[in-house]
Amino acid sequence: MFGALDTASTGVHLGRVWMDSVSDNIANLDTVRPAGEEPFRARLVVAQSRAGQGGVAVAGIEEKGGDPVVVYDPENPLADASGYVTRPQVDLSEEMTHMLVAQRLYQANLAMIQQARDTYASALSIGKGV
Repeated sequence: MFGALDTASTGVHLGRVWMDSVSDNIANLDTVRPAGEEPFRARLVVAQSRAGQGGVAVAGIEEKGGDPVVVYDPENPLADASGYVTRPQVDLSEEMTHMLVAQRLYQANLAMIQQARDTYASALSIGKGV
């Protein structure tokens, strides 16, 4: 029973970290930098199974790879002398998909915690009646 609470709490933690990462990525969707500078890169949460313990752990945060996208935007105050800026490595549709999955992960594990608590409370009330 307590193992179920522990396992579900690891899922809640992973979901929270993942949602925080996605929200940071979305907040930086329009963050541009001068051409030639490294762009903002979406942060990706890496999950790892907790061997022998059950549940999941955050193994780390990685940055999205790929070549920077340089666009001509001479009106931008961050544009270089040629009028180019570097766009962030963030895909809004991908981030929204990640947000939905992370939110469902979080909700499902919270529901599991609530069910385990209810079961534990019921077991305690049965013991009181004896």
